[in-house]
Amino acid sequence: MSSRPSDHGNGRPLTEGGRPPAARSGVNPTRIDNPGAAPASGPAPSAAAGSSGPSATPSRGTPTAADYYAANRGGGLFSEGVSQRIGARIAVAAHKRHLSPTVLSILNLGLGCLVSFIVIATAGPVADKSLWAAPIGLLALVGWQLAYAFDCADGQLARVTGQSSPAGGRLDVLCDVAVQCSLVAALAATAIAQEPATPAWLLAAFAATWMVNLVTSVMQSGTQAASMVTSTSFPVRVAKLVRDYGAVIALAGVVLTIAPQWAVWFVALFTLINGGFLAASIAFAGRAALKGS
Repeated sequence: MSSRPSDHGNGRPLTEGGRPPAARSGVNPTRIDNPGAAPASGPAPSAAAGSSGPSATPSRGTPTAADYYAANRGGGLFSEGVSQRIGARIAVAAHKRHLSPTVLSILNLGLGCLVSFIVIATAGPVADKSLWAAPIGLLALVGWQLAYAFDCADGQLARVTGQSSPAGGRLDVLCDVAVQCSLVAALAATAIAQEPATPAWLLAAFAATWMVNLVTSVMQSGTQAASMVTSTSFPVRVAKLVRDYGAVIALAGVVLTIAPQWAVWFVALFTLINGGFLAASIAFAGRAALKGS
């Protein structure tokens, strides 16, 4: 769903009305965001990848978590308040250990896909009650959030330490795509295991509309960036949590933990939300194109 990276995260998801998720070189994955890009609060970098401008200038001394967080690309209320803050601490630890942003991108890929694979492999046993749902759900809740935090951290580390590059930005986006494909497969597998009568068209629509968020998230990083709802008021940002990648995958983890039988309703709800967002985005872009022609 919601991209990520947020915005994709956003990667994530989820971009409408929130800043896109951390991504090197200005390329925006995520989340699912959550999964329009409002102006960044704080020193959001503007230089192109690999340039010597502000976004590519290494910090003097040892950067702190506050330095990394100041360079975050947002992604929505939850992503900014939780995921990006965790990402900043990961960036601090990575810098101390001389890890590159690419390593963090790969950790996002490996952890996110591993957690999704476990959810898929256990969907049947959980559905027939031969396996307790709570440990699997908690694994998904924590694992997907940590993977997204790595996604946030790779961009923060790249911008603050001057390691941005076009190749790194592409890798970031591709890792986000892979993780989100695995996440969608995990949720679909759970839904059909819990409710075998789940229509195939619903699962297909869920997968297709979820990826809409990733596309719109990437589009927010260039000259095509535009937001249908520009207000940054708190009530509006709360309403936009349905497109915040961090918030959406947290909800998915909670559902898998306490009531995996609700997975089909989760799938239906976010198919409706993301499909509605796609229709609204087409109308918004069409109106703008007609005015400009």
